[in-house]
Amino acid sequence: QDYYGKELRSSQDLKTTACVTPAQPLSPAAREALERVHPEVAARYYGCGLLLPEGLASRRVLDLGSGSGRDCYVLSQLVGEKGHVTGIDMTQEQVEVAKRHLAYHMDKFGYRAPNVDFIWGFMEKLGEAGLADESYDVVISNCVVNLAPDKRAVLREAYRVLKPGGEMHFSDVYASGRLSEAARAHRVLWGECLAGALRWTELCSIARELGFSAPRLLSASPVALQHAELQRVAGDCRFVSATCRLFKVPQGGQAAPGRAVYSGGIAGHEQQLVFDANFTFKGGARGREAGLGEAVDVDADTAAILRSSRFAQHFSIQDGGADAGAAPPGCC
Repeated sequence: QDYYGKELRSSQDLKTTACVTPAQPLSPAAREALERVHPEVAARYYGCGLLLPEGLASRRVLDLGSGSGRDCYVLSQLVGEKGHVTGIDMTQEQVEVAKRHLAYHMDKFGYRAPNVDFIWGFMEKLGEAGLADESYDVVISNCVVNLAPDKRAVLREAYRVLKPGGEMHFSDVYASGRLSEAARAHRVLWGECLAGALRWTELCSIARELGFSAPRLLSASPVALQHAELQRVAGDCRFVSATCRLFKVPQGGQAAPGRAVYSGGIAGHEQQLVFDANFTFKGGARGREAGLGEAVDVDADTAAILRSSRFAQHFSIQDGGADAGAAPPGCC
């Protein structure tokens, strides 16, 4: 709270690249949405790029660790007036910045009523903030899970508030090994998202324990430690900023491999949908007109996700076609 509320005044005050590492290239629509965000909101942003899951129109989205509200105001434009975005953050100063510019953004977007709200609270305790079971289609989190001492509680709460078939789409920092006690107690390394970083295998284990699908990696970039003191304290540990997606697949769903055909029906992704590092689905002009994209062999987990999530309306999946080893698992 002190680091993000008092010590940092803009992204220029950051001491590593952990919170300025770009996620994926922005589409023209995303760039336009970002340009409409108030300058103060943008300046007080400390995330790992910009998280924009596909197919958000009219959806309910929750942003964990929403900070000054930058991502929420971009998402507000993507979900539209029929959708809704909730931001929750533990730093009162950041929440106040986000709320201060609510009217500005709704007027800028031409909305008659706000489709965004901001809550002060803790992402480990979403129930105390009044967030109900199965109330969101998508949960996003931009470089903040590492700041929570209890990551399992964060992911458990995200799972609870997601609807069946819902997605947790998030960027975070991961470490190559276990950090020393000195590193984990270092105030700046914590504030810069490094001292609390999980290892990727730990994320996979927690996700499986809670009922999520295996993490699906989208992108990853190395994090540079620019200060000699931070390098010394971190020792041999290396860090990456990675974006991945987890799905709340309903229990008892079909779990067999198949052949997936993408219709090309998701706005902004008509030609192709990059689902994760393993799967890119082609739509193309033919796909938009006739629902006939290229058939792709998918493993059982991927088929179950496509059948049960918001992507179901954009895919047709035929049973068979791929054996269990035909495609790599999501947790790569």
